[in-house]
Amino acid sequence: MNVLQIVRVVSTVLWGLTLFLFFRWVGLAVKQKSRPSGKALWPAGVTLLGAVLTTTLAAGLVFIHPQERGVVISALTPKGYRERPLEPGLRWVVPYFEYVVRYPISKQTYTMSATTEEGQRFGDDSIEARTKDGQRIFLDASVIYSIDPDKVIQVHLAWQDRYAEDLVRPLVRGIIRDVVSQFRVDEVVSTHRFELQQQVFERLQQKLAENGLLLHDFVLRDINFTPEYAQAVEQKQIAEQQAQQAKFLVEKKRQEAEQLRQMAKGEADAKIIRAQGEAEARLIQAKAEAEALRLLAQVLQENPELLTYEYIQKLAPGIRVMLVPTDNPFLLPLPEMEEEVPLPAPRPTPTPAPEGEGE
Repeated sequence: MNVLQIVRVVSTVLWGLTLFLFFRWVGLAVKQKSRPSGKALWPAGVTLLGAVLTTTLAAGLVFIHPQERGVVISALTPKGYRERPLEPGLRWVVPYFEYVVRYPISKQTYTMSATTEEGQRFGDDSIEARTKDGQRIFLDASVIYSIDPDKVIQVHLAWQDRYAEDLVRPLVRGIIRDVVSQFRVDEVVSTHRFELQQQVFERLQQKLAENGLLLHDFVLRDINFTPEYAQAVEQKQIAEQQAQQAKFLVEKKRQEAEQLRQMAKGEADAKIIRAQGEAEARLIQAKAEAEALRLLAQVLQENPELLTYEYIQKLAPGIRVMLVPTDNPFLLPLPEMEEEVPLPAPRPTPTPAPEGEGE
């Protein structure tokens, strides 16, 4: 509770006490059927004086909050107002000759939207504009602004509390229409949307500053089209999507063909490499065999008996004779390979039967 509220509470209490004492005095007068002495009316007079003083004090005290400024309307100055606004804090004005009109200096938002109950006005409040190529579009926008603390008196003199509806709203709608008319509809939607928003911000900032307002931000919330144009755009997008799909399929087929070509090339390269490997292997093998034959021929030339030795080593185990040099006419049995061969048992000779036993 601040000082001003305390003074007002005291004033209210004193006014109540004054009425109570006055009616009490009237009640005594009726009861005594005569006028009471002035001594009995004295407390009511004291409380009445206190009530008047505190009421006057409360009328002269003004508490200005940090987020506002006060314009003093005065009957004591030739212009009818003080030339300096009241700053935040507890201030004093001349009671009954001056009063204060408060203005907020905090940020305020004014929204114009096609969505019901979203903006300051009920219903569709979007901004209709025509583009450079004659297309109608509808824009939703929000403006964030505030009153310049140093120009509060200027705003009061020019607009009072009508600055939102009579200044901000028409300025925004008019500037948006002017800027949109410089762009084609496709530019507004895509490539030049940021440029459009920036131009609106700069022009609106200048106009509001001339009227004592500060622009903090301009938000282009949404852009809508007529049903006919929206349908045309949708059909165009569908055609573009189909073209992109066809392009994608062609690219896919090209990639598949390229993949098959690369696979065939890889297989061909693999066969070539494999054939080269086999040829090199055969060449190496032939060289190795030729070298082996050369070495073998050299060894045989130096050791002719080695061939006879190798021949003997290859003989089958059942060979029972031993070879001797060609100038020896004899074949000798191999004693270490000779085995005892059992002779076959003699077959029994059948005994002839005596004569006469067979009959």
